Amino acid sequence: MEHITLLLAIVIVTALVFDFTNGFHDTANAMATTISTGALKPKVAVGMSAVLNLVGAFLSVEVAKTISGGLINEQGIRTEVIFAALVGAILWNLFTWLLGLPSSSSHALFGGLIGATLMSVGTSGVNGGVVITKVLIPALAAPVVAGLAALLATRLTYRIGRRTDDKATAKGYRAGQIASAGLVSLAHGTNDAQKTMGVITLALVTGGVLAPGSNPPLWVIVSAGMAIALGTYLGGWRIIRTMGTGLTDLRPQQGFAAQTSAATVILASSHLGFSLSTTQSCSGAVMGAGLGRKGGVVRWSTASRMFIAWGLTLPAAGLVAAGAEFLTGQGTWGVAVVAVLLIAISGAIWFASRRRPVDHTNVNEAGAADAAEGAGTAEPAGVVTAAIAAVTPPPTAGAAQELSTTIPAPGPTDPAGEPARTATV
Repeated sequence: MEHITLLLAIVIVTALVFDFTNGFHDTANAMATTISTGALKPKVAVGMSAVLNLVGAFLSVEVAKTISGGLINEQGIRTEVIFAALVGAILWNLFTWLLGLPSSSSHALFGGLIGATLMSVGTSGVNGGVVITKVLIPALAAPVVAGLAALLATRLTYRIGRRTDDKATAKGYRAGQIASAGLVSLAHGTNDAQKTMGVITLALVTGGVLAPGSNPPLWVIVSAGMAIALGTYLGGWRIIRTMGTGLTDLRPQQGFAAQTSAATVILASSHLGFSLSTTQSCSGAVMGAGLGRKGGVVRWSTASRMFIAWGLTLPAAGLVAAGAEFLTGQGTWGVAVVAVLLIAISGAIWFASRRRPVDHTNVNEAGAADAAEGAGTAEPAGVVTAAIAAVTPPPTAGAAQELSTTIPAPGPTDPAGEPARTATV
């Protein structure tokens, strides 16, 4: 067994940085609806999520195996390839965080690995069957399945409680939201923390420290779990705002249905070794819950921006990673250049985010989501809203009274000699 080299140490640190960005990028998956409905205070919510993410990291290694020994062929892969893949994933995570878009950290990592591998060894280095069955198909199915489950769960919830008072049941649903949010956080730890474990394990295999097919060592599991927990605690407030108030307006019943549905899909996929996107699962569940309430609407302008980001994630991260791999292939100076560029671009994105800071104090401010995302205008009324407005009955007598005014008579007396009177309309 060889010692860890300087390059390998740099790759491990970079992988943990990616894990950190994954944590604050995906905090919204578990806690956005809980925060937006007021079930938990923002800082309490992200603290609980961080602890459960750490616990979830120890529950399974199936997803880690998919990444370390399934997505790409370990033979012939250099450690620099993994470094370039992580650079592509980190920069895409930071860019979408700046825009407040809940894109997939998982697909950013997959795209980075695929792009860097193609640049390094060509198509022979990528296992196309694994990409299709365990990445692309779950990517298409997860938001649809989670959305349908949340829609049905929301309608069932409202049907069961149709004869109860909303205010009386809100407390119980908020408690259910807290429990379901904890379940999503636990599920996130079992799925997303393992992706970093898989990347570090793959780096250790390519560096000759571990044998091919090895499980992640305990220190890898602990470090990955702690990195994602720390990122989760700091909170990706921009994305929490988009998920909590930018997609739809959720009530406690809907929040409970959305989180329970998303957690079920994520845990099932983790058990099967499907490395799906928790972001897409939770976003689909939020949209399904929004449509499940009678009169509820989804802000499709925000949703369409999310769909575009989802579609761009794999190729965009792959292109950046391929460019980084081209530089690292030039030798030590290329690795240094890529590292400097990563730090410089990350710093520039952070400074840009300070122009319109979003944190736990203003994450739920009304109308701020549009400003944070650069929309500049409010969401236009949907078809349902416009139709309701069109059939609204005329104002009541009380409202008509407010429109009354006094019109003076044309003269001191009318033709019949009656005294002048005022007319009210």
